[in-house]
Amino acid sequence: MPYPVGETGVPPPTDFDPGRVRYTPLFDKMYGNCLAANIQKALVPVVWLPTKAGTRIMFHPANGAAEQLRKVSEELDKLPAKFLEFLHPSAGSYNCRPIAETKRLSAHGYGIAIDIALKRAHYWQWTKPEAGGVRRWRNEVPWEIVHVFERHGFIWGGKWSHYDTMHFEYRPELLAAARQAPTNGIDSAQRANPPP
Repeated sequence: MPYPVGETGVPPPTDFDPGRVRYTPLFDKMYGNCLAANIQKALVPVVWLPTKAGTRIMFHPANGAAEQLRKVSEELDKLPAKFLEFLHPSAGSYNCRPIAETKRLSAHGYGIAIDIALKRAHYWQWTKPEAGGVRRWRNEVPWEIVHVFERHGFIWGGKWSHYDTMHFEYRPELLAAARQAPTNGIDSAQRANPPP
């Protein structure tokens, strides 16, 4: 599933979750599997919002993940004060755990994901289903924040049908592929038939 870059792809079509499924053997090889080995020794601190918060977040340095998060942090730190409620405190980064209700390792377990805006976040499992079992997509995270993360190789869980609007994870390969795609990640059939 190609990731839709920029202010596109929302609300996502049903079951459209670009990047939500990861090829575990590849991620285990790149970052280490925290359930099998202690990867905490490899993590490095990143100062989150240097002038507005100054807290430290542990992140994986492989593939430039920690360096790109540092750039995200510095850029977000320069946003007007009205954005701070979405950014501080962060809702966490490294956490060796499976994805809720699965046995698959979360991107947080690889040290390549950060959650923000817990009080303003929306998650598909927290949303009460409407008639027919549909869970309406919801979001409060401003585009300005999404753009900063995407510029530095992070995808946003708000672009998933099984949405997680607080979630950003380092997936530069998906953004590179999406930027080369002529439709920016959403094919004509998906654009013509958006979800209700």
